[in-house]
Amino acid sequence: MPSETAPLAERQAVQELVVLSGKGGTGKTSLVASFAALAAPVTAVDCDVDAADLDLVMAPALETRWPFSGGQTATVDTERCTLCGLCVQNCRFDAVDFVRDGAQPSVRVDPLGCEGCGVCADLCPERAIALAPSRPGEWFLSRTRHGPLVHARLAPAQENSGKLVSLVRREARAVAAGSSARLLLADGSPGIGCPVIASVTGASLVLLVTEPTPSGLHDLTRVAALTRRFAVPTAVCINKADLNLAMSDAIDRSAAALGLPVWGRIRYDDAVTAAQLAGVAVVELGESGAAEDIRALWGRVDAALAAERRRSLPLRTSAAGG
Repeated sequence: MPSETAPLAERQAVQELVVLSGKGGTGKTSLVASFAALAAPVTAVDCDVDAADLDLVMAPALETRWPFSGGQTATVDTERCTLCGLCVQNCRFDAVDFVRDGAQPSVRVDPLGCEGCGVCADLCPERAIALAPSRPGEWFLSRTRHGPLVHARLAPAQENSGKLVSLVRREARAVAAGSSARLLLADGSPGIGCPVIASVTGASLVLLVTEPTPSGLHDLTRVAALTRRFAVPTAVCINKADLNLAMSDAIDRSAAALGLPVWGRIRYDDAVTAAQLAGVAVVELGESGAAEDIRALWGRVDAALAAERRRSLPLRTSAAGG
């Protein structure tokens, strides 16, 4: 199995930093790429499998790829099917129906609607329905200039992203434990759904990235409630903070009320776009205001991780759930 990257006896404790946001587009991926450059060597994992883009700024060299089995899909053997209709009547997802191709009707399963529950196969008196593993995506192990990268990609309109996030985090932990990197750096999924829960459970530290807008504040409080529910140490940074200083101050006050420290404000800077176009992290592009802010933010994050190591507390490394 891929997760057997290193023998258990050789594996070491690895701290895990997860960068999250309440929605996409807040700049968390650019931040993760800069953290990877500042903390190298690290093991990175892109948990935003529905819209993976960490590879765009880390230039990974693909080493290995594996198919991802996200569940099962029903298929019908039309030669054995007698058109009794039990499957059509009992599919709660309306994924099975009669169709007419030519003179004879037949039963067909909509692969996008099928949830793989198996009711149709259990009810079929002719055993004309079977369940086959679905392959909604792939996951990859690559090498970057900063260390290994575990990432994945779902096909359009496919589900089970929470299960895939759990898979890539587990494999990334195994890779990190068998390498010289003591930090696992995760670009988490946005929002508060199952992929986010799978991104955050068992992390050493979560950094929430928000923007100075009313929706940014609202989304921040939702994600903060989730990390509090899972008792994961959490801090906040405000991206593009200088675009609305009054709202940035409001986020400061709201974070304080939630018991969350604000570790940094990152100013709006055209260097971020320039770095994306160049395929590098902001801190690799050269001196800029955003790069200076990110380095200061990383100093606080690194200090917090170092303090945890000094306390010699057991690192939370329980398996992520979907």
